[in-house]
Amino acid sequence: MSDSYTFPADFQWGVATAAYQIEGAATMDGRGLSIWDELSHRAGGTRTGENGDVACDHYHRFEEDVQLMASLGIRNYRFSVSWPRVIPEGTGAVNQKGLDFYSKLVDALLAHDITPHVTLFHWDAPLALQQKYGGWSNRQMATDFADYSSMMVRALGDRVSNWMTINEIPCFTMLGLGVEQRGEHAPGLKVDAMSDVWQAIHYACLGHGLCTQAIRAASPQPCTVSLVDNIAVPVPVTESEPDIRAAQKAFSNAWCNGAIIYPVLTGAFSDTFLAEKEAKGELPKDIQDGDWEIISTPVDAVGINLYSGTYVKAAENEQGFVDVPCGDSYPKLDMPWLQIVPDAIYWGLRHVRECCGFKGDLFISENGCAHADEVTADGEILDMGRILYLRSYLRQVHRAIEEGLPVSGYFQWSFMDNFEWSWGYAKRFGLIFTNYNTMERIPKESARWYSECIRQNRVV
Repeated sequence: MSDSYTFPADFQWGVATAAYQIEGAATMDGRGLSIWDELSHRAGGTRTGENGDVACDHYHRFEEDVQLMASLGIRNYRFSVSWPRVIPEGTGAVNQKGLDFYSKLVDALLAHDITPHVTLFHWDAPLALQQKYGGWSNRQMATDFADYSSMMVRALGDRVSNWMTINEIPCFTMLGLGVEQRGEHAPGLKVDAMSDVWQAIHYACLGHGLCTQAIRAASPQPCTVSLVDNIAVPVPVTESEPDIRAAQKAFSNAWCNGAIIYPVLTGAFSDTFLAEKEAKGELPKDIQDGDWEIISTPVDAVGINLYSGTYVKAAENEQGFVDVPCGDSYPKLDMPWLQIVPDAIYWGLRHVRECCGFKGDLFISENGCAHADEVTADGEILDMGRILYLRSYLRQVHRAIEEGLPVSGYFQWSFMDNFEWSWGYAKRFGLIFTNYNTMERIPKESARWYSECIRQNRVV
């Protein structure tokens, strides 16, 4: 392996954000409410009692933010569209002022030679559709999502050629719907059985497939269509044949893998997922003829959101593996689940390629960490832990490319500190420090470091 960690000349270095986390302007210019507006205003809806009404005020400060990206040398920006900002009721009348915001944002990016990468759904479903028919718990949501997506592609497709359908299906289904208690994420509801959760996941996968078809039908130019999934990644404790096989076996049924990445890329549940959920009586009850063909509509690329991983090793049991816990003393950053497992990003890419047989492009659509950032007396944010984390993970991305995996880009999460969902503003993932009192943006030491990686096209 090369010691220089230099990336291919056409490697796409980028940053990523999500609409509800940064935009603010929650009730301005005709925007409708989303399920996250409802949850964050609900008593006990977030851990801190905070909401995204203002967030980073990106809606009013997007030109400043784009200029800041350009000053750091960032050439690719992944952002999401707020569905209720452009179609307040989820279906029907389009809100032109909301659409104009995204059009102006795209134009500003292009004016600074930054390529826009648009995610059409990043968790903020229209509240009107949740109240009308239950949102992603209803099959109709998949069709309405495809119709909204088609409208967005017709509006921006002359300038945008990189489209992502849905971001992290598990986070608004598995984490949004609970069986024993309400989901922590929006819509924050309690359902009767796990089959209801898997049903919502099935409908979301169906929405992805219909959206993929809608994008291709509506785009006025050749385009790239991707799913973004936060796969669960088992990492072999040793890179021995038995442990590698164990990790591959574990991948097929880890968390939601067997119900999302497998159907999207293979047209069916993984065998291990199917066997387990069938035995438990948890399979979705509404799977119709033609669903699998729609869900597995070919994508051009798969985006992987990866922050951590779990360790496994071979074992003489029915599964063929056992989990190896990290333990309390294992190094982690500023989230309870954020163990530092750099190898997970390599194995995530490799598992999608080898376990699901995907031959298209791969890219890291999110990778980053929460860090307990503090401003020094000199006004600096010396987030060396974040640099350690990013450097370690990027070296594993480089390893994947060196070994022949088609990894086209990397989007750091996140460009700036923002509303961290159920954690409110308590956790900071950004390269840019956001002062929520003044809305001042302060580049951290990690921003300077990442800028240098981009300039030299290597891990520095």
